[in-house]
Amino acid sequence: MAIKVLVISDYRNYITARPEAAIFIGLAKMGFQIHIMTYKEAELVSEFEAAGIKVIDFHPKKKFDKSESQKIKDYILENNIDIIHLFNNQAIVNGIRASKGLKVKVVLYRGYAGNIQWYDPFSYLKFLHPRVDAIFCNSLGVEEFIKKQLIFGKQKAITINKGHDVNWYTNYPPFDIKKELNLPSDAFLLINVANNRRMKGIPYLLKAMNNLPKELPIHLLLVGRDMDTKENLRIINQGDNEGRVHIIGFKKNVLNIVSACDVFVLSSIKGESITKSVIEAMALGIAPIISDIPGNTELVINNKSGLITRAKKPKELSEAILRLFNDQDFSIELGKNAKKRIEEHLNTEQTALKTKQLFEKLVKV
Repeated sequence: MAIKVLVISDYRNYITARPEAAIFIGLAKMGFQIHIMTYKEAELVSEFEAAGIKVIDFHPKKKFDKSESQKIKDYILENNIDIIHLFNNQAIVNGIRASKGLKVKVVLYRGYAGNIQWYDPFSYLKFLHPRVDAIFCNSLGVEEFIKKQLIFGKQKAITINKGHDVNWYTNYPPFDIKKELNLPSDAFLLINVANNRRMKGIPYLLKAMNNLPKELPIHLLLVGRDMDTKENLRIINQGDNEGRVHIIGFKKNVLNIVSACDVFVLSSIKGESITKSVIEAMALGIAPIISDIPGNTELVINNKSGLITRAKKPKELSEAILRLFNDQDFSIELGKNAKKRIEEHLNTEQTALKTKQLFEKLVKV
């Protein structure tokens, strides 16, 4: 008999949600009965339905709502659901409440380390709740972090990376960002794509730029929200780098910009899983330089599919940048290997298969 899975998630952002959606499309092809509660206007709904997935036009709007929890519970009972897979705070809190008194297995998703503490009572409403049967972690770093917080049931946390399909990234021709920014034709372009938060370590990246010889045509593009903070601008001005650091802000065509660059630089200092923007760059064949925080180091084999430097070490980061600038054939080779690594080790088929194995194990327990 087919295993019945109810997924509750927000699929309205097509690009962001695509790797997650691929899991359940893959499971449907394997014979699982997949039911998805989400917003009906999501673009992915048509792909779900084409795969034989039943889509329910519902997503909880509040974290604590008895009527929303009851709606989920009623659906579980009416459809004999075996597993519920919950992906965001509203889904998690209401889904756990809905499972009370039922035999249904509860699986949660965790995409980053941090904000869960064994001594925090609120953590027991979600990831540390005894009703949870498994926590689907997007990296080993996240799994290790959660296991440190779990007083009982450490085996609940399991790493299953969200896979990508390199074919998703074939239709992003390079945007002529050099022309738009009036940069020299020989400019060596670095890019960081993020919404600026402390964990992203942007000040360390800017300090690394300050260490580079001023005569070299190395330019950094910062794409994302809130990059123009007082601290960031102060560091840029200290290094007289105003002409080499370009704060671009949020862009819808970000992948076209990434594909026009030479190197993707990740300067994060903590808390991340496997960063989606790095995966996208690698899938586009762009060489990555990343910091050695848990999670992201699973993406790259140092000196093979990218370079890894220690977090909070601007000098090491600037040395890595110079290495690729001075040996651009090596940079191109790293980019090719990076794409191959995503294709072979972080693909959607592997993710669906590992999820299948998890679900089958849970139902047999």
